[in-house]
Amino acid sequence: MHPELDFDSSTLFAELIIPVPIPQLFTYRVPQVMTDRIRAGQRVIVPFGKKKIVTGIVHSLHQQPPKEYEAKMILELIDDMEVIYGAQFKLYQWMADYYMCTLGEVMIAALPAGLKLSSESMVQIDPRFDFESTTFDFSEKEKILLDRLKTDTLTYTEVASLLNAKNIYSILRSLQSKSAVILFEQVKEKYKPKTEKRIRLNENFVSKKNLEALFEKLSQSAKQESIVLKYLQEVPVFSHPELNASGFPKNKLLGDELSASSLNTLIKNKILEEYDVVVPRFGFDQPTTVHSILLSEQQEQARNLILSELETKSAALLHGVTGSGKTEIYIDLIKRALDGGNQVLYLLPEIALTTQIVFRLKKLFGSEMGIYHSKFSDNERVEVWNGVLTNKLRFIVGVRSSVFLPFDNLGLIIIDEEHDPSYKQHEPAPRYHARDTAMMMGHIHGAKVILGSATPSLESYYHAHTNRYGYIELKERFGDAQLPDIVFADLSQEKKRKTMKGEFSSLLLKEIQQSLSNKEQVILFQNRRGYSPMIECQDCGWVPKCINCAVSLTYHQYRHAMICHYCGYKEDMPAKCPSCSSTRIQTLGYGTEKLEEELKLHFAEAQTQRMDLDTTRTKSGYENIIQGFESGDTDILVGTQMVTKGLDFDKVNLVGVFDADRMMHFPDFRSYERAFQLIMQVSGRSGRRAKKGKVVIQTSSPTHRLFTFVRQHEVKGFIEEQLKDRQEHGYPPFTRLIEVSLKHIDKKIVNQAAAILSQQIEKSIPMIRLVGPGEPMIGKIRNEYLMTMLLKIGRDQGKLAEIKAILSKLAQQLTSEKVYRNVKLVFDVDPA
Repeated sequence: MHPELDFDSSTLFAELIIPVPIPQLFTYRVPQVMTDRIRAGQRVIVPFGKKKIVTGIVHSLHQQPPKEYEAKMILELIDDMEVIYGAQFKLYQWMADYYMCTLGEVMIAALPAGLKLSSESMVQIDPRFDFESTTFDFSEKEKILLDRLKTDTLTYTEVASLLNAKNIYSILRSLQSKSAVILFEQVKEKYKPKTEKRIRLNENFVSKKNLEALFEKLSQSAKQESIVLKYLQEVPVFSHPELNASGFPKNKLLGDELSASSLNTLIKNKILEEYDVVVPRFGFDQPTTVHSILLSEQQEQARNLILSELETKSAALLHGVTGSGKTEIYIDLIKRALDGGNQVLYLLPEIALTTQIVFRLKKLFGSEMGIYHSKFSDNERVEVWNGVLTNKLRFIVGVRSSVFLPFDNLGLIIIDEEHDPSYKQHEPAPRYHARDTAMMMGHIHGAKVILGSATPSLESYYHAHTNRYGYIELKERFGDAQLPDIVFADLSQEKKRKTMKGEFSSLLLKEIQQSLSNKEQVILFQNRRGYSPMIECQDCGWVPKCINCAVSLTYHQYRHAMICHYCGYKEDMPAKCPSCSSTRIQTLGYGTEKLEEELKLHFAEAQTQRMDLDTTRTKSGYENIIQGFESGDTDILVGTQMVTKGLDFDKVNLVGVFDADRMMHFPDFRSYERAFQLIMQVSGRSGRRAKKGKVVIQTSSPTHRLFTFVRQHEVKGFIEEQLKDRQEHGYPPFTRLIEVSLKHIDKKIVNQAAAILSQQIEKSIPMIRLVGPGEPMIGKIRNEYLMTMLLKIGRDQGKLAEIKAILSKLAQQLTSEKVYRNVKLVFDVDPA
């Protein structure tokens, strides 16, 4: 402790979570003026380091000054109320501990960017500076800037605009060295409420007598008269004078015909008034219109079984075939939870799933419902956050980041398509799994959790059949719909007979033609975007590689460029080989873009649309594609795994699956599970109404064991066989996995570091099984070489928390050595 500082017993200190990857809380002193207002869960502005100003979250308050350093003062208290509650602190701490990261990293992921403050660089004239007496010489641009700074403080952007200069830093450094200006950071809040300009009638004209006099006055100005008449049509002030206070939106009043200059004249003459109002970005004020859901007998039985299971268990797995009507059951349960006064979180793996479901749920739950996903702007996400905080939004539909929202009365969590790998966050930390995090949320809040899927993950199925979760099964599709017929196009035979046309088998082309003739729609699934995964010179074998990663570049025809899907590096498509100057450059393999091109050749009259990351980068990208397909404007939809997820179209009676062999043989212990789930899920898009659908799977191994289960729609048999394999080879759910990755720009250093760390792990934690270290399939990403190792931890082999603590300590010891100081270590708990 610092002996020169004298704190009385009333001095408060705050432990803050700061958005930095350092494994500790930071102690700050609370100014006396804040002591009555500050509490845990509020945001504060604090200095951090020498120059930075950051947003912190108050974690706790106490009266013990830090012993190692002098506590800096909190600069400002941002909030009057908490932005997160005690339940969130518990969840964030669990995530930091379980996923081996810091509270700061969890905070970065948790808070929407709009709730984090940013600092903006500002320039002002130095109060001590006297232009008349200075001995320094100034350039013309310096004089222009100094002249403006006499009356204004400017941002860096405003300085650049004033001087018409891109590089202003040399000018500012020069002025600073002459003691003419001061550079400083002004803290600003990123969130801005949405405002709308509105128009209302000056209250002096609301009476009939004054209004008649006004029209007499405006009789000589037809344009102004038209604007006032339009306003009175929209806002009937005679019959309802109280409506005038709310006014009418300016953009709607003007429309396409009325004059903006005439409106400005009316405002100038104080006949109309213009003002701003804050409006929600979402329809919080829309009336809720909840319609009753009519469940079938099978759905009602399932609903009752779920409620029965949840009386004694905290979670239940709803295993229902595709098209069995799981959503209707969810809606019934959501309504029950809301009627009981609880909040509800409905998790979906990707935005692609939300478009159709959200439209339907919005009709049912109206203004109580909010949507939360990454395609929304920062301001939109803040409004959803605040909606949950104030309990305006009691029902949230969202993707994995929704687990961070500030619920305080959560009663029900639904995890739809719980098997989906999109629930796992890979980069950056925290590398959490939203399904498992939601289970912990349920525990913290005392909420019930429902997991739903047509193809459950092996882990969830195992937990359900070892009595940890309840288990409810829906074996039949809703109504008269039947599961589709699944047939296989044998590519090895087709190639021998030379009946392939491009990437299409004759069987698939025939079925597509049949569907189009019947005015039915087709979905084609290829889990690889771009035109071609690689190009190659036919003469010398040259293949373009990424300069930063150990991968070939993917050719995208619509951009006429070769792009790395790992770091974004891009090169133009060469006209000739840079190695031998040959022009014989060919594409190898195929992605969704190439399939789209071939479809347009085979079926010129059909409307084809592609749905992948390249065509859905905007918020409305998904919606436009899905609406086009739903309305029948699109005949064939070709896409990546986005097309496998929860989409429901009446007219789809054919699904085609490409590259099934590549999915199965990917080098990962989950490859069979992932391939089976993807094929079954996309197959489920076919024949969801009265007419039976068909699925064509293109493969060179139609007799493969996995396809036997696919053909028979035998999910349980497949899972039970896979569980036997997992148990035999020591993989989840029978073990826990931690993947350790090491990264460095020098391959020799990263190899040495991996060897040392693996030896220390085997020595310090002898009871676990260590696989590796080894170079991963892609051994270099973004100019860093990689080495990985996998820890298999038996469920009876010691406490997981203790093993993680040892790993963290060994990592710190390694990076404390000078030669390995810059080696990056990444721990991925439960890698997916």
